[in-house]
Amino acid sequence: MPSVVVPDILRDLAELSVALCVGLFAIGFLLYILGGYGHRFWLVLGTTLAAGIVGLQYGQQFGMQPLVAGLFVGVSAGALALALMRIAIFVAVGTLVWYVASQVAPGWNEQLACFLVGGLAGVMLFRVWVMVLTSVIGTVLMTYATLLLVGRFGGADVAGLAERNGPLFTWAVVGVALLGLIFQTLLLRGFWSGGIEKEEKKEKKVKKEKKEKPVVVDPDDKEEGGRGWFTLPFFGRKAG
Repeated sequence: MPSVVVPDILRDLAELSVALCVGLFAIGFLLYILGGYGHRFWLVLGTTLAAGIVGLQYGQQFGMQPLVAGLFVGVSAGALALALMRIAIFVAVGTLVWYVASQVAPGWNEQLACFLVGGLAGVMLFRVWVMVLTSVIGTVLMTYATLLLVGRFGGADVAGLAERNGPLFTWAVVGVALLGLIFQTLLLRGFWSGGIEKEEKKEKKVKKEKKEKPVVVDPDDKEEGGRGWFTLPFFGRKAG
């Protein structure tokens, strides 16, 4: 089983400062507990940053200044983040379902159907998959940050530890990510914070009622405004 914690990445990140490691852990923790609630913010932020880095790295190959390319690519990707994420969820979940089906039933020749059904399920359960993704990413970030801090202050060979115990770290990350998914689900369902989904539905209902509420005209104002040369007979009033 491939390990989620890659020893080479730990060796490359070993020179990070303590402040960056703590910041990495904080970002992972926020994703871990609030990824599903603020998913639009996290999707736009993550897509913008990733696209900006790509623009900085490859912009010069297209005849643009790296900073300008990073800015324009990042802003463009951020504006399309939600639509692009739905496409990415469709492709990712469809591929996952196709892979699982090919492993469970190798002789079944309905790969396209598995891909399409999985993609549609991913789009229909978009928020669930966002919670899964943010929980996993948050857990991985916290794991790397914790190992880097342990290696910095404890003097332990965390890269060698991850290399010797790869499957153990993988199952630990899966277990912690599952707990994060449960926590986010309970948070959205109202076990904590008074019910975030209920509050969102209540706000939408109030806005809808405000839009549909008829305008009540005071009869006195109507009488005052009805007198004069500009009152038309077909409105039910005679000209004054």
